[in-house]
Amino acid sequence: MELTDEIRIAAPKDVVYRALNDPDVLRECIPGCEELIQHSPEQLEAKVVLKIGPVKARFNGEVTLDNSQAPDAFSLSGEGKGGAAGFAKGGADVSLTTDGDETVLSYTAKVTIGGKIAQLGSRLIAGTAKKLSGKFFDKFGEVVAEQFIQ
Repeated sequence: MELTDEIRIAAPKDVVYRALNDPDVLRECIPGCEELIQHSPEQLEAKVVLKIGPVKARFNGEVTLDNSQAPDAFSLSGEGKGGAAGFAKGGADVSLTTDGDETVLSYTAKVTIGGKIAQLGSRLIAGTAKKLSGKFFDKFGEVVAEQFIQ
């Protein structure tokens, strides 16, 4: 499954980039995030509880960041295991572009799932993935704009 979208954030690119690499900001914005630990600038560990249709699961995962194109773009990849519910793995490419006083954040994410959650049907999963990414980016935009104004 592939998701593509863009959002406008009322903050300069360097502020948005720093926020995307701040575990406290990410923890606040990731739906269902219980824990986010930064082991190094490139390695994060997360515990997230998600409900997808009738299946609710706690996923433990690791995320690797590639900041080699910073601050204009970066990539991330990760894998999460939800026990009997299944697994999810994938990655995203994110680009940041300045537009006046705002930053346009564009992303393309690819996700592969398996286990019980994969049996729920692609429409339900795609809808849930879009809803969760929308929640993340709406909250992220709010948090970054608030921090920038302060």
